[in-house]
Amino acid sequence: MLYFLATRTLAAIPVMLMVSVIVFSILYFAPGDPAILMLGDLGTSAEVAAAKEKLGLNDPYLVQLLRFIGNILHGDLGNTLFFGKQAVTSLIIQRLEPTLALTLSTIIVCIVIAVPLGTLAAWRSGGLVDRCVMLISVVGFSIPTFVLGYTLVFTLAIKAQILPVQGYKSITEGIVPFIRSIALPTMTLGLAYLVLILRITRASVLDTLHEDYVRTAKAKGVSDVTLLHRHSLPNAAIPIITVVGLGMTSLISGVVITEVVFNIPGIGRLMLDAIVKRDYPLIQGIVIFVSFAYVIINLVVDVVYAYFDPRIRF
Repeated sequence: MLYFLATRTLAAIPVMLMVSVIVFSILYFAPGDPAILMLGDLGTSAEVAAAKEKLGLNDPYLVQLLRFIGNILHGDLGNTLFFGKQAVTSLIIQRLEPTLALTLSTIIVCIVIAVPLGTLAAWRSGGLVDRCVMLISVVGFSIPTFVLGYTLVFTLAIKAQILPVQGYKSITEGIVPFIRSIALPTMTLGLAYLVLILRITRASVLDTLHEDYVRTAKAKGVSDVTLLHRHSLPNAAIPIITVVGLGMTSLISGVVITEVVFNIPGIGRLMLDAIVKRDYPLIQGIVIFVSFAYVIINLVVDVVYAYFDPRIRF
């Protein structure tokens, strides 16, 4: 297992390096001059030239690229142009908690609901529960995130006044305020993710229920709970883990819309503000951070694969 983990970790290093090169190259060749953007329309030619020299923008492409990668290895993503000249790394860390809380709450709620419900639908295939599950999945896939968000705000926040309309409360301010502030965004972000896990779980468990070893266990008088828990679910885990991993990465992109709708000061909202202001260092830093998160998530998924299916290690 340690050898498998080491090889997967080493394989992730060139991927991260390639991501860094691509991100830097895209913004390097993009139109616009960061020095002019930083100084604004009132900056003189001399001031622009001095800013470019200070930022190292006059250096050749390869020199700037190597400096950029070297700074990343030291945890330095540069300074923002419009957010008080703060360090990009520090600003991302400040905005990380709301995004992390929203993502983790969505993942936990979706798995807790979707896996048991999908398993039950597979076990009662063709029955009322199965038909209701399939209906929910079709409706869930059909509703866009922003439409669901505004609908929940109108019904649960404005009309019923059960939950706050927008904003975010840190968990340090209390569990109840935190849950209330994160409830609507979690429901909005999690519906499509929930029905995806639900359908994959149903299909995967349904396949395993038709395997010979399940029929043999049933013929031996194994109880339904044991049959599902010890025989069916472990062998159906790989497709479920796959869709959970893919869903986690898709949640990162979905967070942008959700944070804007509910005015949550997270990474997604910060990315949108950086694009509007054309803050190149901040855009680079966020893209690098999100890309590395993708790589780490895929690495974790590979390790979980190996845990459930030891054949993958060899």
